[in-house]
Amino acid sequence: MTSGTAGPTLRLEQISKHFSGVDALSGVSVSLQAGEVTAIMGENGAGKSTLLRILGGDYLPDSGRILLDGTPLLLRSPRDAHRHGIRIIPQEPEIIPDVSVAENVYVGRLPHRGRLFDQAALHRAVQRDIARLGFEQVLAPGMLGRQLSPAGRQLVEILRALTGQARVIAFDEPTSSLTDHEVDLLFRLIRRLRADGFAIAYVSHRLKEVFEIADRVVILRDGAFVAERPAAGTSEGELVRLMVGRDLTGVFEREPVRGGRPVLEVRDVTTDDVTGISLTVHAGEVVALAGLVGAGRSELARAIAGDFPLRSGQVLVDGAPLRLRQPKDAIWAGIGLAPEERKADALFLEQSVRDNITLVMLSRLRRFRFIRRSAERKLAGQFTARLRVRTPSLDQVVKNLSGGNQQKVVLARWLARRPKVLILDEPTRGIDVGAKAEIYHIIADLARDGVALLVISSELPEVLGLADRIIVMRDGRVAGELTRAEATEEKVLALAIAEDAAAAGGDATGASDNVPAVPPGEQS
Repeated sequence: MTSGTAGPTLRLEQISKHFSGVDALSGVSVSLQAGEVTAIMGENGAGKSTLLRILGGDYLPDSGRILLDGTPLLLRSPRDAHRHGIRIIPQEPEIIPDVSVAENVYVGRLPHRGRLFDQAALHRAVQRDIARLGFEQVLAPGMLGRQLSPAGRQLVEILRALTGQARVIAFDEPTSSLTDHEVDLLFRLIRRLRADGFAIAYVSHRLKEVFEIADRVVILRDGAFVAERPAAGTSEGELVRLMVGRDLTGVFEREPVRGGRPVLEVRDVTTDDVTGISLTVHAGEVVALAGLVGAGRSELARAIAGDFPLRSGQVLVDGAPLRLRQPKDAIWAGIGLAPEERKADALFLEQSVRDNITLVMLSRLRRFRFIRRSAERKLAGQFTARLRVRTPSLDQVVKNLSGGNQQKVVLARWLARRPKVLILDEPTRGIDVGAKAEIYHIIADLARDGVALLVISSELPEVLGLADRIIVMRDGRVAGELTRAEATEEKVLALAIAEDAAAAGGDATGASDNVPAVPPGEQS
């Protein structure tokens, strides 16, 4: 696994791109050096994705130029980029579900013996590539695309790049859906690529991993170049200030809940995924569900929201038992769910901001059999303004918004419905530090308004900063509960991974002095 030629130097010079009067990029210059990892950071809407799409041949810049080893390139399509050894590894890899890993890797370049497809040669080649990477436990040539984990899908994209003689590789939010173990595997590969002389761009919102993997950090803000810093000589706080143009310390500060009536009660709920779960969330309270991947947190959330059937137990809102046969039963009872996979499970990407916000309000906006369009626009406008959704208009297609603004559209939908209970599953996944701060403020405002909030997060500082209480799950069961005052990262992890939950719970009862607010620059 080598780059095949001397390591490249790629430079984007004074790149500008405009969309419908919006300056996505304005005179941005970035260099990618052989044998280096250059992190490209900025808030959602800073221009990172546009820059990668220009580098990958999806967009032509309005002005500026791209040089590879001093030679200007004209990248009019991804095929042009591939021909020059430039590959983009997308956040959501494009994997064909019902063909093998081997065929996914060599799609469009399958080996032939005469006129016949040489399947044996294909499998030998891919097995050799997998062995070179050291990822035999993650990938096998005969696995189907739909059987792959998120890390496996990423590795297939990387294998495509390497077998296509890539010299420059750009990773776009590669760890957003990976476990810690899978992140370790990916970082091991990136370090090997760096040692082999590849020029690597790395886009991520997670500051901690940027410091772990990057040599240099380039900051973009509002489509413009702001600064370049060596990763080793820069603090997280400085990068946050450069990205957002302001100080975001204290973003978790809010008054802890004082009493409040029980709003959501889960009594001994068992489904195909969780067993004997009981919990209560009071009005104005933020309760966090913590635990490792596979602990059953999302499955519990979807059961409460009527998406997964209950085998036994009850869900109550304001003391009234619910008959949950489908999601609309939960919605009518006052339960809203913002799911983990917002693009797949929450948003209609080809529809407008207005349509996505008013989706659960149409019955209230009808007059006879017709939607009152003026009332619909007024409602959508009210909540886009309240949540500061950055969109050119209410008619903008949601897929064109940044990740943070897409998440705000999901939240706006439920705020318009005025829920009694709001379940937020990974509410800040894949969004930048500035948008995270805004989401935290929205959560605080909802708590002040008396909404009962159940928040699922895999970021422990976020859990500690947001929650009044933390319920830790393990293997589909409740492993223990901690108050805000007594919770620490160590105690949460002890409950999440301990073989003996009771012993872990005993260790987790000691109170710490207080849980300090953690600025978003220290969350990853």
